[in-house]
Amino acid sequence: MPELPDVEVYVEALRDRVAGKPLERVRLGSPFLLRTVAPPLSAFAGRRVEAVSRLGKRVVLGFDGDLFLVLHLMIAGRLHWKPAGAKLPGKAGLAAFDFPGGTLTLTEAGTKRRAALHAVSGRAALAALDRGGLEPLEATAQAFREALLRENHTLKRALTDPRLLAGIGGAYADEILHRARLSPMQLTSRLDDGEVEQLRLAVRDVLSEWTERLRRDAGGEFPEGVTAFRDGMAVHGRHRKPCPVCDTAVQRIVHAANETDYCPRCQTGGRILSDRSLARLLKDDWPRTVEEMEALEERRR
Repeated sequence: MPELPDVEVYVEALRDRVAGKPLERVRLGSPFLLRTVAPPLSAFAGRRVEAVSRLGKRVVLGFDGDLFLVLHLMIAGRLHWKPAGAKLPGKAGLAAFDFPGGTLTLTEAGTKRRAALHAVSGRAALAALDRGGLEPLEATAQAFREALLRENHTLKRALTDPRLLAGIGGAYADEILHRARLSPMQLTSRLDDGEVEQLRLAVRDVLSEWTERLRRDAGGEFPEGVTAFRDGMAVHGRHRKPCPVCDTAVQRIVHAANETDYCPRCQTGGRILSDRSLARLLKDDWPRTVEEMEALEERRR
């Protein structure tokens, strides 16, 4: 799922291309994309883009007349900038937004259609789409602490809860927790003041660094190749690969369609966190420490 750094770079690229330009028309490739009935999409024809912004993980196009188009890419939605009037690509094409200088297309890989488009009128209607999470790059230390400790969750869940913090998903949460040297399963209620500040700084640094890196990689072009698995990530998507800090094999917990990647030496004091399905399968053979894991790997060789 595109997260704060990815969406921020999308927003910047769109701002350069459509700010001040009229939207000529919207073409829908799938009627299921549009989640609202009023105002109609026809109401946006000819209106100029006054602002392009981010609302959590959503891209917001603001038009004159206090109208807004809000795109939520969900897991597999991606944006592309094409020549004016470009055709929607096959089954993956969900929508095209035609401007005088080019066409913004929305595609979604796979068969499940999760991406969403909302057309809304007025600031109050736009605010209703906000899940309420704190913007992590703008948060003061006190505001961050209050948001993080509002409910008692694991750190991975707290970081990815849009009601608490905006724009963070599973990929960058893994990177943040590795930077902070904290376990993804640690409960927020058990954090001391130093760990809360450690986590806040990791959130700020990881998101800022990756936003700048993606901005630099785009090089002024429209960002393509948006993915949750990027070269240069420390742990996310690097199961069994060496941690860049200590060389220990990165471990993974899988729950339903979600995965959490972590370094057991850097983050859990050498403990291997239980992956329920594998732990049930291996029973007594499930390694509980880095040393047991490495001994098991050696026997397998």
